[in-house]
Amino acid sequence: MSEWYKKRDMMRHYDLTAHIYDMQYAEEQTAKIEAAMESVNMEKQDLVLDVGCGTGLLFKYVANKAKTIVGLDISRKILLHAKERVKKFPNVYLIWADADNMPLKEKIFDHVFAVTLIQNTPNPVKTLNEVKRVTRENAVIVVTGLKKKFSLEIFEGLLRDAGLNIVALKSENLKCHVAVCAKFSY
Repeated sequence: MSEWYKKRDMMRHYDLTAHIYDMQYAEEQTAKIEAAMESVNMEKQDLVLDVGCGTGLLFKYVANKAKTIVGLDISRKILLHAKERVKKFPNVYLIWADADNMPLKEKIFDHVFAVTLIQNTPNPVKTLNEVKRVTRENAVIVVTGLKKKFSLEIFEGLLRDAGLNIVALKSENLKCHVAVCAKFSY
């Protein structure tokens, strides 16, 4: 299947299930976010990107800790649900875009979250390289990988292939591997 067809199928899936997304996944997503946040420190001036933001479950965890949060997703309908959540947070902005071709400047974000993203992309390394493109040096990048799609060895190798340094890794009692990473400085 070509990259475009996989992306289109993902977009359609989330467009069709947007109205029940939180009911289906909020508990699981919250567990991943909370596991990641144990190893993430933010400053009030930080800029945060949530790639594949879905309905915006991350926002309540970071909106009061950072200056600006950008949520980006390929599904227009899921962003409509995120828009409702954003009303509570004046520093959160939404963008309808593809994670592999983000309409964002290079090296601007201090923290990037890619929760439940890479298993939905045709080429995870390409996606992670685009994530790296928009992060500053010494940025924190949180990536999760579904265990039924990625063994721990494959997940760690994928992060290394993308030039990410794993700072913390959690998998126990979760459906995903949760990695807190930093960009390699060359």
